Amino acid sequence: MPKTLNIALLGAGFMGKAHSNAYRQVSHFFDIGIEPVMKVVCARTLGSAREAAERYGWLEHDTDWERVVQREDIDLVDISTPGNLHHPMALAAAKARKHVWCEKPLGNSLPEAEEMLAAVRAAGVMHAVFHNYRFCPAVRLAKRLIEEGELGDVRHIRAVYLQDWIAEPDFPLVWRLRKQITGSGALGDIGSHIIDLARYLIGEIAQVVADTRTFINERPLPDDADRSAEVDVDDAAIFLARFEGGAMGTFEATRFAWGRKNYNSFEINGSLGSVIFNLERMNELEYFDARTPSHLQGFRTIQVTESSHEFAAEWWPPGHIIGYEHTFTNLVADGFRRMAKGELPSPNFEDGVANQRVLDAVERSIATGTWATI
Repeated sequence: MPKTLNIALLGAGFMGKAHSNAYRQVSHFFDIGIEPVMKVVCARTLGSAREAAERYGWLEHDTDWERVVQREDIDLVDISTPGNLHHPMALAAAKARKHVWCEKPLGNSLPEAEEMLAAVRAAGVMHAVFHNYRFCPAVRLAKRLIEEGELGDVRHIRAVYLQDWIAEPDFPLVWRLRKQITGSGALGDIGSHIIDLARYLIGEIAQVVADTRTFINERPLPDDADRSAEVDVDDAAIFLARFEGGAMGTFEATRFAWGRKNYNSFEINGSLGSVIFNLERMNELEYFDARTPSHLQGFRTIQVTESSHEFAAEWWPPGHIIGYEHTFTNLVADGFRRMAKGELPSPNFEDGVANQRVLDAVERSIATGTWATI
């Protein structure tokens, strides 16, 4: 792996902003063995590409992603576009022998995701998926407690991702509400995150039974509020899960939960204890130890800012909390460290396909009204 890594960012929206910040900051805080070079950012229009380059610190800008992917001076392609472009961009980047990092969900369908995985494997390039919530120190602590047996046998996980940003009926029909572009609604957008966290923490899902709902069937067009069009993705998704290890799971993803802005939360119960995480209080993990004498029992809140907590030592002194943007920097640092050692980043396209298999099973369950096997 070279000492420097020239990066091309495809897409300059919300995720492009988050990824740009991570690339810009990572070597200032982490010893990663690689120096990322923010070579070129690509956006749909010349104006937005130029603005992203100037604002976020990219050396060059372009509007033709196919030309960017073919450049000989590009080592890694970061795909931060809407979902309908993930598949063609990843295939082109792999064919050009570029390392490929991609936003979630990996594809707009399971066949797309599987083809993307096959392409990077055939090309022999490194690949990663931006499931950034794995990189919260509190999530890492939950993982450690589970792996060290502190929760005993895991029996339950309750995972929810709740937002309210489209709850108003007159909110426009943005691209995230159009199936052709985004693949699915809340299920793929935020449901994919809690699926990934559950797989990361307690293992693979074996079966699901699900329901989805679209509460508002038509919305005004973004550029013409006097006209409306059909919403053809789900507004909310709920499913039950059976895990290969025997645990039971409940999952809920909705963008219609008034008062919830980015409420990504899980509770895991085992034979010896429980943990609770809430992204809106991301520097804390609640832990219950059933082995404690009954008169001292209760959930205790652990602030995950000590240097003994993963990623915390690279940032600030204890008690000095980190935020949403740091999860991306932690992900990039971990991925680059692995690549510097010749290892595949984690999560990667294999995880992306595994997550997509769950999403596919949810959709099959909805179509049949029965349990679907992964």
